Amino acid sequence: MLTALQRLTRSLTSLTLAVCLGLCLMLSACSGAGASTLSGDYVEDTVAVVHTLQSTIALEQSAEGRAEAEAAATALIDDYMSRYRPRPQVNGLSSFTTMQTALNSLAGHYKTYANRPLPDALKERVDKELGKAEKAVVRGS
Repeated sequence: MLTALQRLTRSLTSLTLAVCLGLCLMLSACSGAGASTLSGDYVEDTVAVVHTLQSTIALEQSAEGRAEAEAAATALIDDYMSRYRPRPQVNGLSSFTTMQTALNSLAGHYKTYANRPLPDALKERVDKELGKAEKAVVRGS
């Protein structure tokens, strides 16, 4: 009888622990701590990302808060690409492929050469591609 009671107690303890861990995981997943700044609307998000990145690349090397702006831009790029790259209805559009090219170039520079200014040639090319992507997404392609 005592052994059966001990087994039952261990089983209940394990079950209680499993339920508590499961609830913790569900609550942390629903907390919104990692909530995206993107709305989920492809056109609106693309235009917002373009404007944010254009203002970031326009910052002078000596501008106060430039490092923070570049870090925020990198996070925004990662968020945008992780949201829209897996969507087949979006990732085949010319606006997305142009945007992807610009974002890959910009993120590559920020992650590889964090302390160096954006070269003028890269700045011009990325700005041109962002403008082209914005026009294409507003036009609907």
